[in-house]
Amino acid sequence: MQLSEKVMDHFRNPRNQGKIKNADAEAQAVSSHCGDSTTIYLKVKKDKDGFQYISDIGFETMGCGAAVASASVTTELAKNKKIEEALKISVDDVAKELEGLPLPKIHCGQLAVEALHKAIKQIS
Repeated sequence: MQLSEKVMDHFRNPRNQGKIKNADAEAQAVSSHCGDSTTIYLKVKKDKDGFQYISDIGFETMGCGAAVASASVTTELAKNKKIEEALKISVDDVAKELEGLPLPKIHCGQLAVEALHKAIKQIS
């Protein structure tokens, strides 16, 4: 199974990896497909117009390289986004940003997005 260079880059050099102290929200998603898990941590602030946005985000993943890369990209897509915008992030967005995920690894992107959405719902 061929993984894109972008997947490999995010696997080798994950962005935003790690737990955030005093997070405003924390949520985990576990794959029924393979048992991988991803936890997303959020810090939220209000902008000058009073809209909440994700000021900091972190993740922890127990799983394969595609799961780590998917969580890394998901955090990059969500960081500094308004809550409403971050809720619109989809597995298609993650796969596109990673320059493709092989079909057997799509669940990795779904896992990261599910954890993000669960964390956001704790805030909104």
